[in-house]
Amino acid sequence: MKVRLRLEPVGRTIEVEPGTPLRDVLFGYGVEFPCGGRGRCRRCRVRLLEGASEPSSEEAGILSQAELSAGWRLACRMTAATGLTLEIAQWETSILAGDAKFEFTPREGLGVAVDLGTTTLVAQLVDLRTANVMAVRTALNPQAAHGGADVMSRVQYALTGEGRAELRDIIRAEIGGMVAGMLVEAAHGRAPSLITVVGNTVMHHLFCGVDVAPLASVPFEPRNDGPKRFRPAELGWDLPADTEVRFLTCLGGFVGSDILAGIMATKLDESDALIGLIDLGTNGEIVFGTRERIVCASTAAGPAFEGGRISCGMRAATGAISEVSLDGGNLVCSVIGQGQARGICGSGLVDAVACGLELGRIQPGGKLSGGPLGLSSSLSLTQADVREVQLAKGAIAAGARILLKRLGAEMGDVRRLYLAGAFGNYINRESARRIGLIEFPPEVVEPAGNTALSGAKLALFEAEPANLRVEHVPLAADPEFLDTYVASMPFHRAGTA
Repeated sequence: MKVRLRLEPVGRTIEVEPGTPLRDVLFGYGVEFPCGGRGRCRRCRVRLLEGASEPSSEEAGILSQAELSAGWRLACRMTAATGLTLEIAQWETSILAGDAKFEFTPREGLGVAVDLGTTTLVAQLVDLRTANVMAVRTALNPQAAHGGADVMSRVQYALTGEGRAELRDIIRAEIGGMVAGMLVEAAHGRAPSLITVVGNTVMHHLFCGVDVAPLASVPFEPRNDGPKRFRPAELGWDLPADTEVRFLTCLGGFVGSDILAGIMATKLDESDALIGLIDLGTNGEIVFGTRERIVCASTAAGPAFEGGRISCGMRAATGAISEVSLDGGNLVCSVIGQGQARGICGSGLVDAVACGLELGRIQPGGKLSGGPLGLSSSLSLTQADVREVQLAKGAIAAGARILLKRLGAEMGDVRRLYLAGAFGNYINRESARRIGLIEFPPEVVEPAGNTALSGAKLALFEAEPANLRVEHVPLAADPEFLDTYVASMPFHRAGTA
């Protein structure tokens, strides 16, 4: 007999097998597991409204006695032993679909472009004669139940037991289902002839079934032997045998094919002027170059800009503080969905720190004075949160400085800097410059949307650039990186941004 779980306030009832870990079923309903379900971060809290679930020793060590008495539990420590009614916070996530126009050579048939992100997935069904998008599917990456924005948690899980096969199979099944759903929606009667997939290095290895062990330790060099090609049967997809599935090439280290797609989408490899592309995610991938030479690197920025390791952090979803401004010396917060603030996402975090600097509450060295920086009646930034921002922004700024030095260039030589991804699309450029995250004049900085998906669509019409030569710079091995990183950590003083 199955166990019934009632989820409030969403009003959903689901049935699961007795003993099912709640981590396996609640992720799809908005419960996050940033630490991979290891009982470390308390971000998967749910409240027990009906039923019995004795707290584990891990829960007793993380949650206060008052929280436990009020019914709060950690979903990652619970199993469905009996019927339960749980209060969860379901957040709708805005996923950047990417609809930039591009030049193309028409061809017959259908194609599918997929952006396999650490947190989110986007797929588009494309008419190859017109480049029109016929259907779109978005989803959360189901692997995130084993580590949300912290991609290294996923790497560690892939190294244990059946973890690698499990992570491979669930992402293949999810994308296969998205493709099938789009074909039904479009009712076109034909299958795609080509499916292109892009993602960071970890996503590439997990989807392709490549050993992730080289990504778990220094020098973090992946197995990189060009684009991976599959037939549907290898992936368990119900598509004609002649459909080709192609995962584009990684560039080195933690710089994956999503950045290659970004280079294609922005035409960086065709530019006479110096252009940059930065994806402000967990790894902070950075590219600078011209048609003559391109250098790239990834920085261990950490998950702060995606809500990880921030005491009240969360993804850019319903309930997230996405903007913070000053009004007469007071912080004014804008919340996605206009409801009660549940946390703060990356764009709001950058704004909040910039405002704290303007108020003098945060010093250039990062010291937070006067106690936590209040955002709402229940949310505030702590000293540890400010330090996380410093670490993340210092890594990005240092990486940019190192790459430009490799090119013999300075920041003033950059004619255009594209910010890729959802965070880059919504970040306030003035705030980013104020805290020293993006040290370029605002007029050269341009949000570029989902360049990964745009490049994946472009790859439906043309092959990867045959003459593309991208030099990967392992920053950890650069003798100047540590000093540059330390020098990049302080925030800008007032009037110097």
